Amino acid sequence: MAVWYRNALGVVCGVAGAIFVGYCLYFDHRRRSDPNFKKKLRERRRRAHRGRASGGAVTWPNLKDQEAVQKFFLSEVQAGEELLAQGEIEGGVDHLSRAVAVCGQPQQLLQVLQQTLPPQVFQLLLHKLPSVGESILQAAGGGKEGSKVMEEDVE
Repeated sequence: MAVWYRNALGVVCGVAGAIFVGYCLYFDHRRRSDPNFKKKLRERRRRAHRGRASGGAVTWPNLKDQEAVQKFFLSEVQAGEELLAQGEIEGGVDHLSRAVAVCGQPQQLLQVLQQTLPPQVFQLLLHKLPSVGESILQAAGGGKEGSKVMEEDVE
């Protein structure tokens, strides 16, 4: 009886495995034959590439053009919120730190962010601010002296 039970169990496992493989092949074929598959795949890759590329060089706005600064600020806050909502902490903090760097009243923005962000995310944001301040000063043509002022302003 034990031999019969083993054989039956082996056959059931084999059939279940074959059904699972068939199920996977069927839905893979169906997914690939979808007319929008390549379009969706390209868009997903483009978004992923854009997310990785955002950590690199930043196109800072002209700090004398208030409208450009405001547009940049709003887009960075929105991008930071979206990335944080998706669980991409590093990317979200990068965008939020850029928003703080161009903000006209960074102390008030930092107070709001401290109340809304989890403590570890807020600490990461605070650690990121000096390097972002240095980056914006370099883009604006400033030097190391200006970055000390920015660091003191943040603390």
